[in-house]
Amino acid sequence: MSQHQMEAASLQWRKARRSANNGACVEAAPSGGQILIRDSKDPSGPILGYASIKWRMFISEARAGLYDVSPSEKLNP
Repeated sequence: MSQHQMEAASLQWRKARRSANNGACVEAAPSGGQILIRDSKDPSGPILGYASIKWRMFISEARAGLYDVSPSEKLNP
């Protein structure tokens, strides 16, 4: 296990309370003034880091519906 993986494993990762248990979600963990984000299906995969203030702004905007997509705007898989 790499140093990066050991550090990631020691963090307290959390999923959204509303996440469906279908593996299509992300996990977040605070670390050194940042919020780290990873794919819950691939815990040893890439991790993105955001400044805590930027993450709080994103969450606030998402709760306000800024990123909502109407059914007609959704991409067809």
